[in-house]
Amino acid sequence: MRWGLLEQNTHSWSMIPKVVFVLGGPGAGKGTQCENITNDFDFLHLSAGDLLRAERQNKDSKNGQLIETYIKEGKIVPVEITVQLLLDAMEASESSCFLVDGFPRNADNLDGWNNVVGDKAVVLGCLFFDCPESVMETRLLERGKSSGRSDDNIDSIRARFHTYQNETRPIIDHFDAEEKCFKVVSDRPVLQVYQETKDLLVNKLNCIPKIGSK
Repeated sequence: MRWGLLEQNTHSWSMIPKVVFVLGGPGAGKGTQCENITNDFDFLHLSAGDLLRAERQNKDSKNGQLIETYIKEGKIVPVEITVQLLLDAMEASESSCFLVDGFPRNADNLDGWNNVVGDKAVVLGCLFFDCPESVMETRLLERGKSSGRSDDNIDSIRARFHTYQNETRPIIDHFDAEEKCFKVVSDRPVLQVYQETKDLLVNKLNCIPKIGSK
């Protein structure tokens, strides 16, 4: 996306990037469902967590060690870092529709997005994957056997749950109050969860599936 071109055409709806935030607890299935969505719709999946993990492994990044510490402790990385990584990824893409997975995770994240991005992008709404903590914990511990992620251990997982309940759930409630939160119960078979997700995208957000998708 060429941001300079975008800014010169801010009154053209087709030129403004569309964003759907994807929220839910750790292990709720956000990444899996985002992958399914991108198979059927013209969305680019941007995972805030993946972008942060890639940045912390970049030896030339001045923020790498800071990000590592925050992630290990189950805390939320400063918004300036996360928003800049998301903007860089959006600008480097040719896409105009984005699934932003795992963001905004707290009020500071939302304020940072509004202040930095503002009317350069339109937020269509929030997909909320709702899953019991017991199910998410089991999923994450199983994933931790092969993921190599430093935060897939019981102490980090429970710290992340605490952060999610205290800081992210109020953001989900915020979108719900604006009638822009679309909830899917995600402790069910993957395809069943996806079918409901797909129906929401088509019927509530007016997203058009790719030609040939089922």
